[in-house]
Amino acid sequence: MTDPSQGLFDAIDSLLDAVDNNTLLPAPAERVRLREAAGLTEAAVSQALGVRTQSIQAWEAGRAEPKGQRLEAYRKLLDGLTHRFPAPADTPSATSAGEPQQPDAALVVAPVVPELVAPAFVAPQAAQAARTAWRVDGLAVQGEPGPCIRCGVVTPHRSTDGRPLHAGALCQPPAAPRAPQPTADTQPTAAPTPAPAPATLAPASPVPAPVPTRPQRRAKSAARAQAETHALITRAVHEELERAEGDTGAALKALIRRAIPDVMTLFEETRATARYQFTAYPALPDILKKPSKREPDQIWEARPAFHHPDFSLKLPGSVQVTALDANAAYLSALKCWLPIGKLEHITGADGVDPKRSGVHLITPAPWRHPHLPNPLGDRDTDGALWVTDATLRLLSRLAGPKYGLTSAPEIHESWTSGATENFLDALRKILTAAREKAIEEDDTVTTEYVKAMYSKFVSTMGESIHNRDVIRPDWMHIIHSQAYANLWGKAYKAHQAGLDVVAMMGTDELHVTGDWRQVFAEGRGVAQMKIKHGDAKASGEYTLGKVTR
Repeated sequence: MTDPSQGLFDAIDSLLDAVDNNTLLPAPAERVRLREAAGLTEAAVSQALGVRTQSIQAWEAGRAEPKGQRLEAYRKLLDGLTHRFPAPADTPSATSAGEPQQPDAALVVAPVVPELVAPAFVAPQAAQAARTAWRVDGLAVQGEPGPCIRCGVVTPHRSTDGRPLHAGALCQPPAAPRAPQPTADTQPTAAPTPAPAPATLAPASPVPAPVPTRPQRRAKSAARAQAETHALITRAVHEELERAEGDTGAALKALIRRAIPDVMTLFEETRATARYQFTAYPALPDILKKPSKREPDQIWEARPAFHHPDFSLKLPGSVQVTALDANAAYLSALKCWLPIGKLEHITGADGVDPKRSGVHLITPAPWRHPHLPNPLGDRDTDGALWVTDATLRLLSRLAGPKYGLTSAPEIHESWTSGATENFLDALRKILTAAREKAIEEDDTVTTEYVKAMYSKFVSTMGESIHNRDVIRPDWMHIIHSQAYANLWGKAYKAHQAGLDVVAMMGTDELHVTGDWRQVFAEGRGVAQMKIKHGDAKASGEYTLGKVTR
């Protein structure tokens, strides 16, 4: 029988060729140095050890220590890295987590005259190990402004040990001041012999280096984070292909099994430098709780099941219909307004606000367009119902002057909180880029692996035994409804172009008549449509009969 814990050590053995044992873990700062010297990311180590990225950050900051089998596995990794990357002779040697360290005089930088040279961008070993301190509400801790221990630029944010540190370590080198230019009054008659410059100072540049703007710094940070997180996807695929000895079918099954923890690791990586961290699950109202495992909660997601009344499969076929597939519907729907705090109960229309999101009890206006899908989906009963913010936003747009298709719904009560449209946007962009690259390279394994990650991420963020890290059924309902709203928008676009919308079902299925390529770009990209295949009942192109009235 295989020991289940052996997988931890196998993961570490893939990072090291030779390992010796030690009795104590290195000091927190040394743990950071060893990992960075090996070029390993926090995410790579956390994935190998089977823990969350926050656990690695806590171990490297000295706030917590691993236990049990993970202690042994983590020690094995650090011991192997110590043999490969010994500490430099001019820096303090690694000590155990319980031994204090004295500051190293070699790290002290002599004062620099600002008129002669730009301030040095100094990141001592202790500063490299610092982490941003977060409050319980997810915001960065602030205090008296002071020079950041990483870049020297003044910031009010604090590290976990109380020192000034930019939130999320989003630092920049300080601006280099210009050297004073000599005037006619101060022009020397003879050039004095220049004093030798200190060996530790860099020569002054005649033109100061431009300081990157905040958008530039964020773009650079995002590009670096995307490269690191994309490497996690590539590494996982390579690992499973190696384990399966090239059997793509077996590798894909293994990747689909690990899709949920893998996508949660990616999600945590995208939140690493965020000002808001989702760390607690607020209490939910009863309308979002299932009465039992087999009974749903009270939220109506507006799932469509539309069929045009003028067309029928029972009549002789004379009208050509094309079944289209909207690519990566759930991936696109991650761009939606999600509530990020505790839902608050508000009566009447006061609960509706562009900067808030949640669920609403409404009485919709009648839908009087039988040749267009009802934006509320296929309902069996009339009257009031609970809908998501995504559905209400769609109904509000359709009631506005641009569309004028219906009247505004009556709003009775709401459960909402402050919201953002970008909470999952970084994860969406990373998965989209990985999907596009895999399609370009005809990499079916990675394409299906990415699909499993975003689809399972959405389907298990409610009350699911498969994902205990996210328990937000309101998010799940909103994302589902956003996917249906996106598909409704495509149906309306086809209708406006003169095509008949024959059917609209689920999150991605749209059947139309006419030349659909004049309306939609064809392809497998997230903004494109392709002909649907695989459904024996309605696959590709088929004919229908038209009802005469």
